[in-house]
Amino acid sequence: MRSILMFCVALMLAGFIARPGAAAEAKSKKVAPALDFKMKTLTGQEVNLASFQGKVVLIVNVASKCGNTPQYKPLEALHEKFAGQGLVIVGVPVNDFGKQEPGTNDEIAEFCSKTYDVKFVMLGKVPTVLGADQAPLYKFLTSKETDPKFAGPIKWNFTKFLIGRNGEVVDRFEPKVQPDSPEVVKAIEAELAKK
Repeated sequence: MRSILMFCVALMLAGFIARPGAAAEAKSKKVAPALDFKMKTLTGQEVNLASFQGKVVLIVNVASKCGNTPQYKPLEALHEKFAGQGLVIVGVPVNDFGKQEPGTNDEIAEFCSKTYDVKFVMLGKVPTVLGADQAPLYKFLTSKETDPKFAGPIKWNFTKFLIGRNGEVVDRFEPKVQPDSPEVVKAIEAELAKK
């Protein structure tokens, strides 16, 4: 009897037998669709956006040679001010608009570090945020089926999507809206206040 009990404990530890309550726990940790994406960082490391679940996430398509590129500075300021409260800023380089992000991942990383001292999450350059071949994250963010409230094509660099702690897209800000504008800061603070 003791050997059977030890065998069952070993199986449970190995994951072959679910421990009581494991199914309910797994169900409660269901990934929000807006964060159910795995991507690479500028350095090639895989990042699972699901790891940001429960945080407030600002996703921004970025470029190094755009009139909006100085928005890196207020984005980094937001990161420094609110990261400790649960804000995650995710930059997504793309060369769709005016060919304003021609660099490699290494060149983008160097530019962001030297020019704006960027410390927030920077994903690797994606092929496109437009059309049939768009990055899956952007397919989700711009589709009427998956994001009916804030859907629509990306118009230019530095479009911002705000995802609340509940994992839902709660706002969208067009490229000319500055990251430190009252409307963006107010929306971030409102989402951070939700626990």
